[in-house]
Amino acid sequence: MPDQPQPAPLPAGEKRVFRSFSREEMALVCITVLWGVTFLVVHTAMRYTGPMFFVGLRFTTAALLSMLLFRRLLLDLTLREVQAGACVGGAIFFGYALQTLGLGSISSSQSAFITAMYVPIVPFLQWFFLRKPPHLMVWLGVLFAFSGLVLLTGPQAIAHMHLQFGEVVTLVSAVAIAMEVVLISRFASPAINSFRVAIVQLLVAGLLAFAAMPIMHEHVPALTWWWVLPGLGLGAMSAVIQLVMNWAQKTVSPTRATLIYAGEPVWAGLVGRLAGDMLPARALAGGALVILGVLASEVRLPRRQGRGRKGRSL
Repeated sequence: MPDQPQPAPLPAGEKRVFRSFSREEMALVCITVLWGVTFLVVHTAMRYTGPMFFVGLRFTTAALLSMLLFRRLLLDLTLREVQAGACVGGAIFFGYALQTLGLGSISSSQSAFITAMYVPIVPFLQWFFLRKPPHLMVWLGVLFAFSGLVLLTGPQAIAHMHLQFGEVVTLVSAVAIAMEVVLISRFASPAINSFRVAIVQLLVAGLLAFAAMPIMHEHVPALTWWWVLPGLGLGAMSAVIQLVMNWAQKTVSPTRATLIYAGEPVWAGLVGRLAGDMLPARALAGGALVILGVLASEVRLPRRQGRGRKGRSL
């Protein structure tokens, strides 16, 4: 993964405390806002269609739109890019499918809490697969962000944990979500076109979701605009999101990206508040901790001179 662009040097004697946000990180913040906005849309659409069909429609639509926009790029599609897209697409599908399967036997608050486990999982996967240990302040940011997500999901999610089937498959889905973030960075290189990889992963995720419909005992729902319009609209949005993720994570580490992604429930809560939902005090505190986690990860402590460090922290 290419090194992140370095900020301009400071005048002699001054020390930089906060690392400035790059344009790639700001782009990830924007797609996290989009995720928060989609929460209410998906929640409404689920009243009229099954989850696998909706996921299949959403990602297949995203793939087709991307293919239409970047059809000339696809002429140079390589086997390596197909393999990369298939790996990431498989992780996307398993993240959605297993989380949906778990929701059949556990509450939404439990599911949200277990899914949030991907936040502390990503740094370890980054360290293991990419051999790049996160910076000390990034670990602190992960701790703040995860604590904030726990507050957002509520204490009842923890009180009713028994590690039964629903909890186990949801935990596996959290690993799949973490793998998606790490794999996007793993396959980010100048030799691979991020847009072509994104198109392949969208198509693979959509087709796998359609293929899972018989396993989940789903049928094609009755035609109604209540799932057609959300499916097509979120398909377009998913195309933008995946293209931006693949582009931005060429320079943004998986752990730093995860801290930004952790803001999704914060934005979802703000959108819900505008729609009339009242946020409890603990949820507000949780949202503040998530934001604090992102800010903490930007702090850079001064290093001692004369002591080399092996490797590079992110």
